[in-house]
Amino acid sequence: MFQALGDATRRDMMERLTDTALSVSALAAPYDMTLTAVGQHLAILEAAGLIKTEKIGRVRSCAINPGGLEVLEQWARARRPLWQRRLDNLGDMLDEDDA
Repeated sequence: MFQALGDATRRDMMERLTDTALSVSALAAPYDMTLTAVGQHLAILEAAGLIKTEKIGRVRSCAINPGGLEVLEQWARARRPLWQRRLDNLGDMLDEDDA
């Protein structure tokens, strides 16, 4: 999932899909790349569970998969207490250095 979101183009695609589902061609329009390259980006996002695609007639549409984002949210929430403790410890150490 992090690898899928590690690419700026894929993050932008996710952002554009936030409000509405889009066809692959509409999603590809602002990018200077082939439809094949766009399809590869979408395949990575779909494999990570972040989007879902559906073919209706001759048009393939893409939409956010809310369940995929939920997995990411749960992962971050589970680690938040550890990160908070570490940041608190760092703050304490920095305060000691100032004194």
